[in-house]
Amino acid sequence: MIKGVLKTWKEDRGFGFISPDNGGKDIFMHISALKEASRRPVAGDVIYYQVAKDNRGKFKAVNASIEGVEILEDKIASFFNSPKNILLTALGLALIIVVSSIVYLYSV
Repeated sequence: MIKGVLKTWKEDRGFGFISPDNGGKDIFMHISALKEASRRPVAGDVIYYQVAKDNRGKFKAVNASIEGVEILEDKIASFFNSPKNILLTALGLALIIVVSSIVYLYSV
């Protein structure tokens, strides 16, 4: 993976440019390169990425990640790997069912 700093980011258009740590030309990055990031990027973020050519022969960042930002898939998986969180989720669902049943019985 290559490391760089997100130099500019146009939130309204979903793209920006990375300044590679090793120098050279800035690399284009589209939001789609960050498929599983748990937040949107901002200028100044440290980005790890790979480089590929687009269909016009220009270089772009792919398979990118933001330093220190969890991957959404990992965050969800870690939530459900905790017995405490599973128990709390089950209790919450049971409470919703009980309250819904009571409301239904008193409305009939």
